[in-house]
Amino acid sequence: MPKGYWIAFVTITDPARYAGYQKHAPAAFAKYGARFLVRGDDGETLEGQPFHRHVVIEFESKAEALSCYHSPEYQSARAHRDTACTANIVITEGLAR
Repeated sequence: MPKGYWIAFVTITDPARYAGYQKHAPAAFAKYGARFLVRGDDGETLEGQPFHRHVVIEFESKAEALSCYHSPEYQSARAHRDTACTANIVITEGLAR
């Protein structure tokens, strides 16, 4: 079964409020077996809108990635993020092996 991935582009606009997200989100990621592959601020935007932070998170499946996103734990953390950043998040399936 192909892995599932979150691909996120984030620009933090309120670091103090975003800290609340950073405090609460790890519980959801741990519960769903998330593995961070990329979490960096030094990306080079060659096309499209630039973002401050780039994140790629691997899950056992797309279903697990979606379950994590929709979980009460993540949605609670997300409430801290809503007014603290601009984000584009995609959940997708990886290549079959």
